[in-house]
Amino acid sequence: MIILGVILLIVGFLLGLHILWTIGIILLVIGLILWVLGAAGHAVAGRRHYW
Repeated sequence: MIILGVILLIVGFLLGLHILWTIGIILLVIGLILWVLGAAGHAVAGRRHYW
């Protein structure tokens, strides 16, 4: 999810599409939150680890 967010950010920036830029930011933030929760030992969506 983090990688997809970064890809959408880059594509949105290069093509000038603000909707891709916005979706990329949202995916990046959600991916980072899930990563931090998984690294802290909290179960994320029923899994002990989130990759």
